Amino acid sequence: MAVVGAADALGTVVTERLVAQVAEGTVAKVIALDAERGTAQHATWRVGPVDSPDVAERLRGVDVVVLLAAPTDLATALGVPADRRREQAVRRAQAVATATAAVGASRLVAVTSAMVLGATADNPVPLPDDAPVAAVPDSGTVGDLLEVEQVLARVTRTHPGVGTTVLRPAALVGPGVDTIVSRHFEAPRLLVLRESTTVWQFCHLADLADAVVTAVVAGLDGALTVGCEGWLAQDDVERLSGMRRVELPASLAFGTAERLHRVGVLPAPASDLAFVVHPWAVASSGLRAAGWEPMYDNETCLGELLEQVRGHHAVAARRLDRKDAALGAAGAAVALVGTAAIVRRRRGRRS
Repeated sequence: MAVVGAADALGTVVTERLVAQVAEGTVAKVIALDAERGTAQHATWRVGPVDSPDVAERLRGVDVVVLLAAPTDLATALGVPADRRREQAVRRAQAVATATAAVGASRLVAVTSAMVLGATADNPVPLPDDAPVAAVPDSGTVGDLLEVEQVLARVTRTHPGVGTTVLRPAALVGPGVDTIVSRHFEAPRLLVLRESTTVWQFCHLADLADAVVTAVVAGLDGALTVGCEGWLAQDDVERLSGMRRVELPASLAFGTAERLHRVGVLPAPASDLAFVVHPWAVASSGLRAAGWEPMYDNETCLGELLEQVRGHHAVAARRLDRKDAALGAAGAAVALVGTAAIVRRRRGRRS
C-alpha cells in the first residue's frame, strides 16, 4: 500500500497504522509519499512531488493507493493563496488517480471530509453515507475538497478497473491537527446562533486510520462517513469544556464574518462559519456494517482537542497574539464581534 500525503499529522497516523498491519499479514509493504519526509517509521519513503505525472514512478508495484486530501494544518493551508492552493489540490488528485490506474493498482482510497456534505440548520442528525454533497463551493479549504471530490467521482468512469473509496470524517482531532473546528475552541467564548441548534461530533485520527484499513480489507466502494458514536449537544460541550457561549442572530454572525473576510481580517470565508454553528454529524453506517468501531468517544476527543489548543487564542479561525486576545475578551463581544472590536480599535489608534 502507498500513502500519498504521508508527512502531515494525518499522514503520520495512517502510515503508522498501516505499518502495524504488516506484522498482522494484512499489508505486505507500506510506501510513504510526500514532497518531504515525515516522521512515520518503518515505511519505505519515496520523497518527491505528488502533484505531477512523475508520481507514477514512485507508485510502481503498489496495489492500493491512499490519498489523504483532508487538510489538518490550517495555518499552512491559509498561508498559500486560495487559487494556487486549489490548483495544487486538484492537480494532486488528478495525478494520483491517473497514476493509480497506470501502475495497475486495484483500489484508490481517498480521505476528504464530511464537510463536503454541508452544515445547515435543518440537516438531519445524523447524515447518512449517501447524503448529497451540499457544501457551499467557497474559496476556502472546503471548496478545495469539493473540487477534489469531483476528480474522484470521475475515476470509476475513466478507469473502470480501479475501485474507489471516499472516506468523509467528522471534525478531526489528534496530535498536530489545526482546523476551523479546533480554532473555534481557541476563542474566549463559543459562538451560538439564536435560531439554530448544533451538535458536535468528532473523529480521532487513529479511528480514521482504522477506517482506511477496514475499507481496504473489506473492499468497500463509494462514499463512507467516519465519526464517533453519537454526538454532543451544545450544553454538553459547554459543561465539559467549562466555556461559556455568546449568542448572536445568524444574520449578524454571517454578515460580520463576510465583511471581515472581505477586508482580509478573517482568513476563512464566512460560509465556513456554518461548521461550528450548524449540525453535520454523520452515521458511519457502511463502516460499522463492515466491522469498524471507533476507539474514541466524543468526550475523549473533546478533551484531547481542548488540551491541544491550550495557550492558543483565535477568533473565527483567525489566530490572535496575546494582545489581540486580550482585546477580544475585554470587549466582551467575543467570536465574530470580538474580532470586529479589534479592527475598530486598531483603526482608531491609526486615526
